[in-house]
This record gives sequence, structure tokens and C-alpha cells, in this order.
Amino acid sequence: MEFPSIDPAIAALLQRSGLAPLRLRGRTLLPIVQGGMGVGVSAHRLAGSVAALGGVGTISSVDLRRHHPDLMERTRALEGRGVDTAASKAAIDAANLEALGREVSAARQRASGLGLLAMNVMRAVGEYAAQVRASLEAGIDAVVVGAGLPLDLPDLAADHPDTALVPILSDSRGVALVVKKWERKKRLPDAIVIEHPRLAGGHLGAAKIADVDDPRFDFERVLPEVREFLHKAGIEREIPLIAAGGVRRFEDIARLQSLGAAAVQLGTPFAVTTEGDAHPEFKRVLAQARDEDMVEFTSVAGLPARAVLTPWLKGYLKLEPKLQTVARVRERCTKAFDCLTQCGLRDGLVGWGQFCIDHHLAAAMRGDTAKGLFFRGVGALPFGDQIRSVRELVERLLSPAPAAQPA
Repeated sequence: MEFPSIDPAIAALLQRSGLAPLRLRGRTLLPIVQGGMGVGVSAHRLAGSVAALGGVGTISSVDLRRHHPDLMERTRALEGRGVDTAASKAAIDAANLEALGREVSAARQRASGLGLLAMNVMRAVGEYAAQVRASLEAGIDAVVVGAGLPLDLPDLAADHPDTALVPILSDSRGVALVVKKWERKKRLPDAIVIEHPRLAGGHLGAAKIADVDDPRFDFERVLPEVREFLHKAGIEREIPLIAAGGVRRFEDIARLQSLGAAAVQLGTPFAVTTEGDAHPEFKRVLAQARDEDMVEFTSVAGLPARAVLTPWLKGYLKLEPKLQTVARVRERCTKAFDCLTQCGLRDGLVGWGQFCIDHHLAAAMRGDTAKGLFFRGVGALPFGDQIRSVRELVERLLSPAPAAQPA
């Protein structure tokens, strides 16, 4: 069988593995999707490298100017006190959109025509619509949206019928809502990412921390439920389901495909590869962390989140009860731009996180362990605490574990 969108050596490995390829928008791809990770963790180097092997490489749209020294120099003075807030926000937003275009172009060059390139945009960010439009105009192959229900995504992409639209959801109820709303707009998802809150890193698709372990999110339940809904809804064409959360080895992919998934999405294992766009110290922290080193907490977006319990996060959680008592509406964002539509810190929302998420995620990307917020999914990584290449990771994921030798 020919796989023109997959690296030849990797295509041969896929054929031997017995795993089914992912078919998306007329392309036959690896059943492996690299998740979008911001701030700046998955930019053009990582996304382009994954696509170059035949997988789906994903750029995260959040604050991409941080990978471009000239854009940072242009906007650095705009974040201090006493600046014109409206002008600063406009300039920073423009710099981020310029960076987004550069990242798509660089990823495209690195991919060399193979695989598929996606842009992950958070529904919860203030510049969501602008980032979606900029991604489409830059020629991205797919737009992936999570952290909220992207009910308006078909409208934003109306002039781009050939771009794949992919929502990230966590249960069958969310899938039914989005599909029904999109059907009225004469467009269906090209794929759906089903993300498990108990297993994923970063912002989690549950209303509160207590819901993370709800059995309605279990893949064994949600994948068949979604398939049944699509069948009863009379959806004629197949919508690939992409299972996300806790995938670490070939056997995980084979099991999830047996449950009805067409592919899997991984974040943390790709974040720690040599091609990952974050600082080496960021990769070390994630690679060496174990499940007992992680904690679930409420983020500034009001959503549960999972991260490594670094000294900064430990200190913040100790102070959080006191910070909640003095939560207040602030006249302006501490970063001079509204990264979130609603922010617990800026908007004084009691019960939501009381810290600047952009500041601490950017610190993590730079490898600053004293101030950084290091999101991570659960489970031991495929190479333990070693930092290996994207190619080695993909080869490992496509290779069954050797059979145990008899004693």
C-alpha cells in the first residue's frame, strides 16, 4: 500500500505494526497526533518534525511572539506600568499574529509536504477569532479548538472549506451538542479529539476537580457512545475520533483503536523530544516528574488543570486561600493584553486561580523552575527520563513491546 504523506521508513513500520492509519481530509496519515501545547512548547520545530514523518503536527497559537526576539523587543516596553493599555494590547496582539504566520511557514518548510499541520486555538482566549482567521489565512491544514465549545468555528472558517475543523471534547454530551449545532451550519467536524480529564495535562475538560474521575469520561464508555450517537444521527461519512490522554506505548494505541478511535493524541512525550520548542530545562522537569509529583488545581480559566508540583506551584497553592479572600477586579491585565476572555486574577473571580498564567507558562518554556508552571499528563514516558528524537518516539509508538521470554 502506498502512503505518499508518510516518511517511507515510518510507513513500512506502520504496515508491519498492524495499526490502522488515520484518514483525514483525503490524506492517509500515521494514527499519531501531537497535541498543541502553549505557551510556546509546540511551535514550528516540533510540529514540523512530527508532520515530516507523516503524523499530525500541532502548533499552539498562544503568545508565539516569545519565539521571535525581534517581536519581543518590539513589545517588551508595552507591558510596564503607565503605558496606553489599548495601544499596547493592539501591538502585542499584532505581534502574536505575525509570529503565528511565521511559525506556520517554518513548520511547512520543515514538513517538506508530508503529514498534516494543525493549529490549536483555545476557545477561552480573547483573541480566539483573530487567531483562527490568521491560521486559516496562513494556510494551516487543520484548526483544532479546545478549552470551550467552538460552536462558531464553522462561521469563522466559512471561506476555507478545505481546512479541517477539529473540536476537542471530553464526553458524548459535548460531542452531540457541537455536532448538532454545526449541522445547522452545513458543516461537520472533520475529526473529534476525545480528551480524558483524568489522564491529560494542562487544562482539563471537566467542570471541576471532583469531576475529573467521572466514569463518563472513560474511553471504554465515551468512544462507543460517540460512535452510537453518530450512527443514530445518520452521519453518513466517518468522523475519526482521536483519543487523548495517557497514551504512552503501542499497546495503548492498539487498545484505543479496538474501542473505536482512529488515532491517538500525545502531548507530554512530544514536549520532551529534542525537537520540542521549549528550553532543555523544561524537558528535564517533565521527563523526571512522576505521577506522585503532580497536582490538580483550579486554573485562572476556572477549569481544573494538572501540572508538576514545582516550588512555585507549591507556594502558590499554600497562599491560594488567602489570595481568594482578596480577589478583586483589576483595571487592566498584568500583561497589558487580555490572554483569556475571563481570568480569575484580572476579573476577581473567587474560586478561580489567582495568578497570571501567561507569565508562569512563559517562564516554564524558558526553563525557569523557580517561576514556571509545568503542565504534564499522567504516566511514565516511553523513554523514562531520557530526551530522545521525534523519530525515535514515533518508532517506539509503532513497535509492539517484545514478547516476554519464558523463564
